[in-house]
Amino acid sequence: MDAAATLFAEASAPDAPKLEFVFEIALKFTRHDTIAHMPSGAGRGFVYVDGGVVSGPRLNGTVMPLSGGDWALFRPDAVLATDARYMLQADDGTKILLHNRGYLWGRQEDTIRRMQDWMFRDGPAVPFEEFYLRCSPSFETEAGPHDWLMRHIFVGIGTRQRDGNTIRYYALL
Repeated sequence: MDAAATLFAEASAPDAPKLEFVFEIALKFTRHDTIAHMPSGAGRGFVYVDGGVVSGPRLNGTVMPLSGGDWALFRPDAVLATDARYMLQADDGTKILLHNRGYLWGRQEDTIRRMQDWMFRDGPAVPFEEFYLRCSPSFETEAGPHDWLMRHIFVGIGTRQRDGNTIRYYALL
């Protein structure tokens, strides 16, 4: 049996899914652009990834500065559909392309507006409990010590900071 097959000691059952924390990414992004008021009723926002740190029991490294960003679709129903692509570099030098898709929405009617005030107009912070920031990434990397990323399903739970996001990733075993 190869190392990838034995990477995780446990496995999910059809009626009992199991998750294992693998790493978190603390992203920094301070620059942004928008295409507001498209004919569809939606808008498009873009944040440029300035860099970040990857840390955890299964992967450590950095987010490569200026390697991508997030093209969020601001839907008319007050949901942001995220679509992010950027490069990670593991501590051993391996490059990993991350493609992250997910959703950000507020648990209260004014949450997204307050988050925009917080992020772009120096407003007060919005507590994690007031929003849903979840994602599902996929990865591309060369054959080697990190190709296990291309054989598992992951989910991410995000928190928001004024200058970025922190996302904790879990492997579905």
